[in-house]
Amino acid sequence: MKLFAFGLGYSALHFINRYGELFDDVAGTVRSIDKAEALAQTHVQPLVFNTDHEDPAIADHLKSTDAVLVSIPPGTSADPVLARFGRLISGLRRPLRIVYLSTIGVYGDRQGAWVDEDRLPAPTSPRSTARLQAEKAWASIGKDADKATHILRLAGIYGPERNALANLAAGKAKRIVKPDQVFNRIHVEDVALTIASALMQEGKGQIWNVSDDEPAPPQDVVTYAAELMGITPPPEQDVDEADLTPLARSFYAENKRASNRKLKEELGVSLAFPTYREGLRALWEAGEGRG
Repeated sequence: MKLFAFGLGYSALHFINRYGELFDDVAGTVRSIDKAEALAQTHVQPLVFNTDHEDPAIADHLKSTDAVLVSIPPGTSADPVLARFGRLISGLRRPLRIVYLSTIGVYGDRQGAWVDEDRLPAPTSPRSTARLQAEKAWASIGKDADKATHILRLAGIYGPERNALANLAAGKAKRIVKPDQVFNRIHVEDVALTIASALMQEGKGQIWNVSDDEPAPPQDVVTYAAELMGITPPPEQDVDEADLTPLARSFYAENKRASNRKLKEELGVSLAFPTYREGLRALWEAGEGRG
């Protein structure tokens, strides 16, 4: 079985490092020659794909692949993978499993209400609107008799080197407070497990929320991380007074709770880290946040 990954980033590489032995051949794209050289000594064949260049070997790999993992986000107007390779992929006459990594941001703001996969998306930002359009296009390809597309709507991803412990150690953590605001999260290990489970799923593709069991206020996560480290957490800041980037502030404009019932009951995923507490504790025991 051959795997091709568009975007050898954080989640895709974690999946490949964890489950790469399931495949006879693994290749994927990176944006720069430097990144390709960094991966050259691994079991992954890196190929450069960006707005200015594409490796001709990408098309050859796609013609013989069995599974495609897509983690490259869409631009403001179009999905770059679909724009360049959508016709080739849709024209392949061979069994093909596609996993597209999306975001729960497509549900928009629900004022703290629960959302599941049956809830109609209502994106409120251009970024999430583009995501939803990309979802629809990838799902359309999956309607072919010999293809299946699974859409994974991911919550906020954390894991090694990307977590509240590391942010506290670097002096970058903030306790931003907005009344009644909650976020779902998901450990990258559980993202990898879900990708593997989706690729092994029989039948046509589906949509899956990939989120933890406990949507929680962001300041609680930082406080718990500080407790593990035995340090005083940073002071709380009101969201309206905090110095946030436009992108960070946009996350606080949406408030929802993402249900993972379907993920667990129908896809059979048993989360290794059902809440941020288990995830942060394991990361702390592994050495995260210790300088």
